[in-house]
Amino acid sequence: MNGLTLTLPMTMMLGAIVILTVCAAISVKYRDVGLIGAIVATLLGFFAVTSVNPELIYYTAFVLAISLINLASLKTIKSVIQGVDYSLVGLMALVTLFIFTTQDLAMILAAFVLVSVPTYILVMVRERGANVEVGIKYITFMVLATILFLIGAILLAYTKNAYNELLYILGYVMLVLGLSIEVGVAPLHEWVPDVFSSADPIPLSIIASLAKIVPFVIALKILLSTASPLTVTLSLFTAVLAAISMFTGNIGALTSKEPARVLAYSTVANMGYVLACVVVIAKPEFFYFALTGALLMLFANAAGKIGFFNAIKNRGAFSPLLYLLAFSFIGLPPLMGFWGKLFILFSLIKADYVWLVALMVINSAISVPYYLRLARELGVEWKASLTDYICIATVILIVVTFLPDWFFKGMEVIAQTVSIAI
Repeated sequence: MNGLTLTLPMTMMLGAIVILTVCAAISVKYRDVGLIGAIVATLLGFFAVTSVNPELIYYTAFVLAISLINLASLKTIKSVIQGVDYSLVGLMALVTLFIFTTQDLAMILAAFVLVSVPTYILVMVRERGANVEVGIKYITFMVLATILFLIGAILLAYTKNAYNELLYILGYVMLVLGLSIEVGVAPLHEWVPDVFSSADPIPLSIIASLAKIVPFVIALKILLSTASPLTVTLSLFTAVLAAISMFTGNIGALTSKEPARVLAYSTVANMGYVLACVVVIAKPEFFYFALTGALLMLFANAAGKIGFFNAIKNRGAFSPLLYLLAFSFIGLPPLMGFWGKLFILFSLIKADYVWLVALMVINSAISVPYYLRLARELGVEWKASLTDYICIATVILIVVTFLPDWFFKGMEVIAQTVSIAI
């Protein structure tokens, strides 16, 4: 029989999508059905991916935890898209879990769109009607980012089989610029401060956490698979963008007063740190160091943003928990933020970007005052609220990498399968 044979993992993933769709429809009347469906679908996706690729267990475990915490955060608001918001987060979680399991370019580009589009709706969610003004500004930038990213990816794929220097340069630059707009890298970050200070903090915690992982993973997969002799030269362009983003973000956060705006500029700085990992593609033998650092940094950023945005929404959270999240952002050992920065710095040294290492260390020092200020301003006494329990969960995330050797070994295996079929 010449048909498609569905394996158990494929059946589980399809089942997860069906569950999300059905529960989204029912949740319009019964909101909690959407939450249950999103949790079940995410768990199915987790087991489907790990059954096929056991080496992904550490990555998928972190994604699962971040997704479940994001879903719990939505319980703190009464959404205008009652219940459907859970399904949107569930869809983003499935895509994020799936992204390391495929080497097909079409599927990878589809994943980029699938993880981005739900944020178009989430950014407008608030308790008193839709925030259309913020949505229009955000969507405009995201559509531009998607167009640049997709065209850049297609051009790079084309040059892999029919090499052309001009097209490779154009594709590389367009993809990096599209990625920069998507995640908020300076100087293409104009939407970030305005959106972060105007939108509801809970949807923002999702956009600033779960939505940041897939774009970087896809960009790394495409750039590594299409690397050429020009990659070394073009890496300087990426390094300069990363440095600009670090300084713009940290100085902007240092001079901002409103907590949401501080977190906006903090995101700009953190995305600069992660973007620096792209330059290591020029030295592929050290890529797994960069991949480890990038993912740890993205997970640390996710945990911190979820905790702080929930604290903003609910007018404070337990003070010691917020200080621990702040210490992770700063890069204090042995918290996750420290290990993320350490692996990034090590990979940059191996790639001969010592000047970028120095700038990253300087920027980490610049960030100390505003993170401590943020923890002090939002810190309150223990209240046994959902917000405090969410912060406990995020703190657990940043301390489990006390000794990151197990995570690093997992990334070493994953890095060998990052390339895609072009």
